[in-house]
Amino acid sequence: MMDYGNNEPVYLQIMRQLCYRILRGEFQPGDKLPTWAEAGLDFGVNHNTIARTYFEMSRAGIVETRRGAGTYVTTNLALLEQLHEKMKKDLLQDFVREMTSLGYTLDEIDRAFQDYLNELNEAILP
Repeated sequence: MMDYGNNEPVYLQIMRQLCYRILRGEFQPGDKLPTWAEAGLDFGVNHNTIARTYFEMSRAGIVETRRGAGTYVTTNLALLEQLHEKMKKDLLQDFVREMTSLGYTLDEIDRAFQDYLNELNEAILP
C-alpha cells in the first residue's frame, strides 16, 4: 500500500505509480491492468479512485478501456516514449526545484550531479 502525500490528489499519485510500472515493463503494451476492485485493494483506496485514475490515463492515451473487457496499456509506442520523456523531465524538474530551494545554484547542482555520476561509473567500472 502506498503512503499518499497531501500535495496532490490521490488519483494522480496512483496514476504516476502506474505510469512508472508501465515504463519499467511491469505492464507491457497491450497488457490488461487490474480491475478497479483489484487495483483498489492493491493501492488501499476505494475503487472509485481507481476509476478516476483509469479515466484520466485513458484521456491521456496511456490506456484504452474496452467496454466489458477491462483497461489495457496502449500499444502506441510513440506515446509511451513521449510519456517516458515527460516523466524524465518532471523528475529532473522536481530535483532541481528541491536543490534550488535549499540554496544551491544551478552550477553547484550541475557539479554535484556530475560528481555523483562519476562516482557511479567508478563503482560500476573499477
